[in-house]
Amino acid sequence: MPTIEKRTVTETKAIPYSTKRVNDSSLAKGTTRVSTRGVAGVKTLTYEVTLTNGTQTGKKLVRTVITKQPVTQVTRVGTKVAQKCDPNYSGACVPIASDVDCAGGSGNGPAYVRGPVQVIGSDIYDLDRDGDGTACD
Repeated sequence: MPTIEKRTVTETKAIPYSTKRVNDSSLAKGTTRVSTRGVAGVKTLTYEVTLTNGTQTGKKLVRTVITKQPVTQVTRVGTKVAQKCDPNYSGACVPIASDVDCAGGSGNGPAYVRGPVQVIGSDIYDLDRDGDGTACD
């Protein structure tokens, strides 16, 4: 007559973590930075195993318990577009364009700067009308 025995067996399995991408306007476009590192979780599986004459003849899952939740990996994706500033000016970013005028003035752009702006090189956009070294004041 066969010997039938039932045992309870547990095993653990990793739960893979998910990933999430979040736009970040403080990072330069094309830059990514992991702000939260992903961590795999763990689940414990409990089985009822049937042995007939010492050989496994059945295995039934009776319980699954998540013993450690996975942590989602969060990657920040830069969206900030770097603006190039004319090196002839300091104090504010004077964009490089076909023409730059003081914001709020009578100029027609196409680009504008809000001052005051110090002229440290050539005043190529004629922003310092009174010649005192400070433009858009």
